[in-house]
Amino acid sequence: MTEANATVRLERIIPAPPDQVYRAWLKPDLLCRWLAPGGLEVDRVDVDERVGGHFRIWQTEAGSAAGGFDCELIELVADRRLVYRWGFVGPERSDGPRFDSLLTITLAEAPAGATRLTLLHEQLEQLRAAMPQVAEQVGVGWDLALAKLATTIMSAGK
Repeated sequence: MTEANATVRLERIIPAPPDQVYRAWLKPDLLCRWLAPGGLEVDRVDVDERVGGHFRIWQTEAGSAAGGFDCELIELVADRRLVYRWGFVGPERSDGPRFDSLLTITLAEAPAGATRLTLLHEQLEQLRAAMPQVAEQVGVGWDLALAKLATTIMSAGK
């Protein structure tokens, strides 16, 4: 994330076809395995898979509530694109602050049956103003999570 632009953009090649990568962003059992970077673990996932539906992740660290994400699915284009209103929440969830942003995942076929995944996480200004130490870790967190995504998809396909 740059000082002038509160945006994270990452591109990765995932060794699986787009339909498998797309499903990994919506299936709770798979999300539990990959959407927790570093020492975090996913404790619970709720996904209402439709435009306007919710997408909620509860994370823990060392057994204690660590917050997570309270999101809305804005756009779903099967096997091609997912767009979320991505809300960062603390351990208090609805009783504490929520910092909204916009997350866009674009999937395209790549050689050898792989997928080119482009992640664009925008509108992080509110998070950066309130919690600069957390905002600075968004790119690192996504980098770690996407590595876990690739490993999870490969092991799920076996």
